Amino acid sequence: MEHFNTASEEDLEQALLSCLRSHRWARRVAEHRPYPDVDSLLAAADEAAYDLTWSDLSEALAAEPLPTLPPDAYSAAHTALGAAHAAYEARFGHMFVICLDGLSPSETLDRLLAAIRSRLTNDPEEERVVATEELRRLARGRLLHALRGAGNCASNH
Repeated sequence: MEHFNTASEEDLEQALLSCLRSHRWARRVAEHRPYPDVDSLLAAADEAAYDLTWSDLSEALAAEPLPTLPPDAYSAAHTALGAAHAAYEARFGHMFVICLDGLSPSETLDRLLAAIRSRLTNDPEEERVVATEELRRLARGRLLHALRGAGNCASNH
């Protein structure tokens, strides 16, 4: 926490943007320094994520990488996932995003395909809420990972 609280504004912004590619989110989290502990930082990060506008979310979604499959996934899975991503993007106009933290590699494929298929049935407003929550969970996990790694908030992609 000490490194996070004392990092230069530029270093901190880059580190936070590696957690969630929203300049507004990064700025809001950075503005509330110093944080007394990790829980306070995570609460502030969550609050900043909940307050993002659709424009802010679109900025973050545009920078998200596609979820990846385990290297030993069979080629039909890659084909199915590619088709599902294309259908999702055509329906909602943005990248599919999901937080898979805590899943074993063997669970990733099934969870990913089930989630994208299920979420394709959402109406656009409902999906916007789900995508926002997934981005918040991703940012939270990345922030925790960054804080654990090297004692600072370095990039963790």
